[in-house]
Amino acid sequence: MMDQIRAIGFDLFNTLITVEPQTLQEAHSRLFRSLSESGFRLEEDAFRKAHRQAAMDHLAECQKSGRETHNRFWISEALADQGHQVSPDDLRIAGAVECYFSAFLEFCHLIPGTWHMLEMLKETYRLGLLTNFTHGPAARNILDHLGITSFFGIILISGELGYRKPHPSVFLKLIERFGVETEQILYVGDDPDPDINGARSVGLQPVWTTYVIDHQVPYARGILTGVPEPPDPPVPRISTWQDLLSLLNK
Repeated sequence: MMDQIRAIGFDLFNTLITVEPQTLQEAHSRLFRSLSESGFRLEEDAFRKAHRQAAMDHLAECQKSGRETHNRFWISEALADQGHQVSPDDLRIAGAVECYFSAFLEFCHLIPGTWHMLEMLKETYRLGLLTNFTHGPAARNILDHLGITSFFGIILISGELGYRKPHPSVFLKLIERFGVETEQILYVGDDPDPDINGARSVGLQPVWTTYVIDHQVPYARGILTGVPEPPDPPVPRISTWQDLLSLLNK
């Protein structure tokens, strides 16, 4: 079956890279500082709680509809909670979003061996990236910062697509861009629902990577992140990049 593979899609977070646990706290501090410097009078704890609640509400809706959200909406609602009626498209909010995501560049790291794995696979396969991330420019900055952008002929980010995994449309876009038969595409990800179930729902061959779990790597947990349940039915599982290369007979 693996002999038929011509293209490989990858998830990003906890698949190719990890994000240090303190990242979200630092990002929020930069967000708050940016808004304060823009002239908003805010009480930090109350704003933080309102921002978190807005994020949880929007992300919960994403899980139901599949439509992507964006941080500017969460910030606008949190500001409203503090008595500031500001459009999500306000330039001050846009600046705060950039400050928020600037923290990620300092705290993102490649999983060991990732660069060399991608370099090796690019010789044989078409490589693509499909990731859930609300702000496309920040995701692209991370890829550039870590030096892996050039490995991917296709980069798809939910914040630019308008939908997020596991919505079928994002995987169908990946298939369309690869331009090969569905059964010739492998998709590697760490999160069973969006990555494994999402890929399987459109006929891709999923591979579950559990490097972060197996090596007990500390990482920043998303707002709605829980403990993942193993895919059912089971799929090929890898714990290192050598496992992937062995799976591909490389």
